[in-house]
Amino acid sequence: MKHVVSVSLGASSRDHRHEVEILGEKAIIERRGTDGSFQRALELIRELDGKVDCIGLGGIDLYIVAAGKRYAFRDARRLAAAAKKTPVVDGSGLKNTLERRVIELLCAGGGDLSPQGRRVLLMAGVDRFGMAEALEAVGAQVTYGDLAFALGVPVPLRSLRALGRAGRILLPVITQLPFQWLYPTGSKQEANRPKHVHFFRDAEWIAGDFHYLRRYMPEDLTGRIVLTNTITPADVEDLRRRGVAVLITTTPNLGGRSFATNAMESLLVALGRTGGGARPLESLIEELDLQPRIERLNRQTASVSS
Repeated sequence: MKHVVSVSLGASSRDHRHEVEILGEKAIIERRGTDGSFQRALELIRELDGKVDCIGLGGIDLYIVAAGKRYAFRDARRLAAAAKKTPVVDGSGLKNTLERRVIELLCAGGGDLSPQGRRVLLMAGVDRFGMAEALEAVGAQVTYGDLAFALGVPVPLRSLRALGRAGRILLPVITQLPFQWLYPTGSKQEANRPKHVHFFRDAEWIAGDFHYLRRYMPEDLTGRIVLTNTITPADVEDLRRRGVAVLITTTPNLGGRSFATNAMESLLVALGRTGGGARPLESLIEELDLQPRIERLNRQTASVSS
């Protein structure tokens, strides 16, 4: 039986373990949080090395992308280097493949579930470069919240070109900083502190990392469509209470939740290594015909008037 573990800097209260059968194989997909402890994450990766089939890095990116250039996080490189035998992924492979595919599927379906022409707030474009490129390609009006939510600078970025310019200047420095300065880890993932509420008010769709969304979203999200992942049943009810019209997750529903991209990528990598060699993610996604999870949470219209 395949066994993959997402080692997360996030809260252990969100831990989960689920057994699936996929491509004729049984597999265990598991998430273990370290409550923001980088040292504990290092120790856990060393402990799992050689004992599981793939390890995912949760709550941290190995690298991010701006203007076609990759920038690696110093802290993430240290975590990945702790595994000597087991492959380590951070979910960027799925972000660049599955998330593009989801945007294409939603547009093909048309109607209120197509982001074409919609005002979209993408919480962090450098974290989800595949989604960002796909949204712009289909004509969505995207606002990138990278400066506002990661750095506290209330400046919206209105295009990938603007995001690239900012990235070239800032990312060489930012990626050398402690990751906890930039992203909610540990108990911070449980707290909601609304920030830059006008960004949310102006958007019809809100997309991207759920931990950013959970931390900064306002109380009222009436009529919005949320495109994200890493969702638990409690998160679904919270979004329903806030008035979200439709929830879409890029990863499928497993055991009542949508796992993070790093966990799902770990699963696909483990399955793709069966029989020697490694199958590309694209072929696995195509064979599995992975579909987004779509839940209509409220009856309100899924659009917001200008």
